Amino acid sequence: MKKIYCSLKDFAFILPSLAGVSIFVFVPFADVVKRSFTNVAGEMFVGFQNYKTVFENEAFHLAMKNTIRFILICVPLLLISSLVLANIVYFGTAKFYKNVCLLPMAVPVVSLVFVWKMVFHRNGLINSCLGIGTDWLNSSYAFWVLAATFLWKNMGYYVVLWLAGLNGIPQSLYEAAAVDGAGSGRVLWHITLPGLKPMFSATLILAITGSLKSYRECYLLAGEYPDKSIYMIQHLFHNWFRDMSVEKMSASAVMVVCVFTVIVYPFLGNCET
Repeated sequence: MKKIYCSLKDFAFILPSLAGVSIFVFVPFADVVKRSFTNVAGEMFVGFQNYKTVFENEAFHLAMKNTIRFILICVPLLLISSLVLANIVYFGTAKFYKNVCLLPMAVPVVSLVFVWKMVFHRNGLINSCLGIGTDWLNSSYAFWVLAATFLWKNMGYYVVLWLAGLNGIPQSLYEAAAVDGAGSGRVLWHITLPGLKPMFSATLILAITGSLKSYRECYLLAGEYPDKSIYMIQHLFHNWFRDMSVEKMSASAVMVVCVFTVIVYPFLGNCET
């Protein structure tokens, strides 16, 4: 009886959150799934015709290729560089970085993009200093400008996450390793990395999710129709929403969710609670 009472009490505790998630996430997504199998008016069942149309769309191929490329390049760079910096802060002398690492996240995106445009514009700071006329934002270099923006904007947040993970590793392990004469490489491989395994799963999922939210910077840097190297899935959704192509948006959204689920599912069991 006591177990049943505790279960009811726990359920009552999470009920408001569960209701909010159901109303604002699950129910709308169920409607998206339904619309992915109907015509634009949502009145006629068309089977997998919408998915076939999306698969045959060249813009969808370009957007998915660029989005996956952005994730595969920027997420590992972000996790590795922030982990290195977190170790320098934690074990080294750069303690002051704890006080300033979150400053980039406090900078409004519009201000950040304005500075980036001043630097990378055809008549901007870099071209003026180097005496060249490269159009950084309207060429293949635009991808690396966007990647640099993403890394600079999010680096401090992930350093803080890694620091939280490092603080959770018992200091006695490091002390024992020092007594045994273990080098920094062995300490990293046998103590630090295994101790950060639960945090790695959480940071990986957050980094992938954050990379899908980089549309703001991309849109402000290059507009609705950027260089093809940074034409992301969000651009495609924006253009289809403008054209009221609800059926194609729904089908592509379901496919993106399925791909994202396949990517992150293996890491969900290792996340810290």
